[in-house]
Amino acid sequence: MIKCIFTSSTSACLEWQNNLPYYAEGDYTVLLDGKEQGTFNTNVFSLFDLAPNTTYNLAIKGKDVSLQITTQAETACLSIEQFGAVGDGVTDNTMAIQTAINCLPVGGRLVVPQGNFVTAPLCLKSNVTLELQKGATLTAHTDKSRYPVVPGELADLVTGEMVQLGTWEGNPVNMHQAFIFGEHLSNVNIVGQGTLEGNAHNIGWWIDVKNQPNGRPRLVFLNNCSNVTIHGITGQNSGAWQFHPFFSNNIRFLDLTINAPKDSPNTDAIDPEACDYVDIIGCKFSVGDDCIAIKSGKMYIGQKYKTPANHHTIRNCLMQFGHGAVTLGSEMAGGVKNLTVNRCIFYATDRGLRIKTRRGRGKDAVIDGVTFENILMDNVLTPIVINMWYNCCDPDRYSEYNTTREKLPVDDRTPYLGEFCFKDMVCKNCHVSATYCDGLPEQPIKSIELSNIQFTFADDAKSGVPAMKNNAIKLCKSGLYFDNVTKLVIKNVTLEGVEGEKIITNNVSDFTEE
Repeated sequence: MIKCIFTSSTSACLEWQNNLPYYAEGDYTVLLDGKEQGTFNTNVFSLFDLAPNTTYNLAIKGKDVSLQITTQAETACLSIEQFGAVGDGVTDNTMAIQTAINCLPVGGRLVVPQGNFVTAPLCLKSNVTLELQKGATLTAHTDKSRYPVVPGELADLVTGEMVQLGTWEGNPVNMHQAFIFGEHLSNVNIVGQGTLEGNAHNIGWWIDVKNQPNGRPRLVFLNNCSNVTIHGITGQNSGAWQFHPFFSNNIRFLDLTINAPKDSPNTDAIDPEACDYVDIIGCKFSVGDDCIAIKSGKMYIGQKYKTPANHHTIRNCLMQFGHGAVTLGSEMAGGVKNLTVNRCIFYATDRGLRIKTRRGRGKDAVIDGVTFENILMDNVLTPIVINMWYNCCDPDRYSEYNTTREKLPVDDRTPYLGEFCFKDMVCKNCHVSATYCDGLPEQPIKSIELSNIQFTFADDAKSGVPAMKNNAIKLCKSGLYFDNVTKLVIKNVTLEGVEGEKIITNNVSDFTEE
């Protein structure tokens, strides 16, 4: 009934094996070797302050549940205070902490103890664990000049080949170094109950965002990294996207809390870009943009590297107040494949699933194999949006090419959307539209299946635009809308409170309703 999904040398993350979204069936108390460790109410829970290389017997008080967990071994444990760091919220600790990271032996753990440690951006290294203990905060320095500019790409001096270093919204352009920065790392853990404070509101990263000369810093940026787990910590108030793995693989985000004000710009919680095997499990989000946005670059990156976002799992997460709970794109020119989202709660987000693509993303921009299962949505404006007419960010967004509803030739610029399955979902207190799916006339969405889904609308539903596209019309209490879809299957779907037709189909070739 309980599975251990991760251990570090001092922490463990565990998950109930049930069919409930995010929350367990009730409160429960965890015992380790007979000693109470705390009472929890979520499907995913974590234990901290464990001893390295130690086996524990875990049990649940009053239940017939038991298993053994064993923490990882470590070679050394050092504290940043041993290198002169002072957690007074004033002292600049950059040199002390970076020196501590540099000196840490392979397999070692670096401890950030209780206190508020101010620092400029830090660079991680491979084969180490960074632990932020309870009450510990790493706070980003308020001096913008302390954030170096990382080039988007540079030419190799010998071969002339371009080396990808930085990125901003899907293009290889210059960016400010992230607060926690990692390039070509492997076997890294960031764990604990402490906080990474991006401090953007006190630095000015959220002011005049359209006119800043370089991409704003992320909270954590991982470029071409592998086997990285971030477990337990709180991340908040990043200059831009908060956790951004880029061309990386085997990346895990477990039991995180990620916060930013609802009106903060581009503060997506987790944005994996062109990554393979990413797990996002047991996380809680409340941010100013998309909670999770899965990406694979714009045209240049997509065509050059042809690296899709692949094998992503999102499970037992709580998404609140973002623009989209789970978004694909719009920078998806390399494609998105094999995504599973289950046992999640979406609360008061603008959209539940949000797919953003458009003409010009290219022939490698293939989204296929997407499954949403066992999802509870509450007060979500539009639960399902699949939009092939996304009109933000790009210079040609108002061009005739991207606005005409005429059928154009399929060419190297045309994206493709494949199979999408939504099942066992409850969507209550909807506002704008239950479902809004709009494909291209020259490249319809291949297949959409909705089964065992309940949609109900709020009595005081607010009108709004269901999808960000040119010539969008505000809707309110609209039903299931599909345009330019090849195959549509609707099984056991109920709608309450709809005003107008429950199902609207245009240019749907094969429609089955049961």
